[in-house]
Amino acid sequence: MDPEESPSARFGQRLRVLRDERGWTQDELASRLGCSGTHVSAVETGRRPPTRRFAASVDRAFGTGDRFERQSRAARHTALIEGFPEYVAHEGRAAEVRLYEVGVVPGLLQTPEYAAALEADAVRRQAITSEQADERVDLLVRRQTGLLRSPAPLIFAVLDEGCIRRPMGTAAIIEAQFTRLLDFTELPNTVLQVAPFSMGARRPFSLPVTVLTMPDRSLMSYAESTHRGHLERESTFVLPILAAYHQLQAEALSQAASVAMIQELRKGIS
Repeated sequence: MDPEESPSARFGQRLRVLRDERGWTQDELASRLGCSGTHVSAVETGRRPPTRRFAASVDRAFGTGDRFERQSRAARHTALIEGFPEYVAHEGRAAEVRLYEVGVVPGLLQTPEYAAALEADAVRRQAITSEQADERVDLLVRRQTGLLRSPAPLIFAVLDEGCIRRPMGTAAIIEAQFTRLLDFTELPNTVLQVAPFSMGARRPFSLPVTVLTMPDRSLMSYAESTHRGHLERESTFVLPILAAYHQLQAEALSQAASVAMIQELRKGIS
């Protein structure tokens, strides 16, 4: 994990460094903390945020005063849901990214202004703090930059029609976001399609989903509930999701028709 990715990643990286310095295995540290080696592994990789009790036990084990307990506060109050930092690490290495989004433009395709407007609404609803909103937007920019690597990953994006019809911020923000989507379609490694409302029950997904193809051709899928994300690493379980994604692409508008729809909507706000 990149320690700059999130407070949980920084906590896990520091924990791993001190454990390695003492020559302890994860199981040996776990026995001192009163938990399992699996739990230590999940914290070290950022998959599980450290609880206050866990952090206090770490401070006692390493004799670090309250350093880890203080650091855990930031990790527990991060805006990133459990499971997402681990997904981002795999996304940054994927050879192919297939995503389907409902309601809002997917993060990898958002302009910073669109993302900021989206997070400002969450702050208004007191779902997150302004600091957490900034954290989300910063991570979004880093994710997008990470996909500019060479060779670039193939990115297939299917957007529910509501993604492009939902107002978000000012007219200028929406117009710039439409331009960003149209620019995306011009890239040599991308495909953008709109799943129209008329698909109705033929739409195979009701929630957002992402499928990653890794460089070794293994598959992963990622989906979120309200409070946590689930990363499925077993290709056998991902194959049915991939098959449903292909069905979604077959039923969705072509890229040319999708571009025409976006262009028509952009004219309406000029």
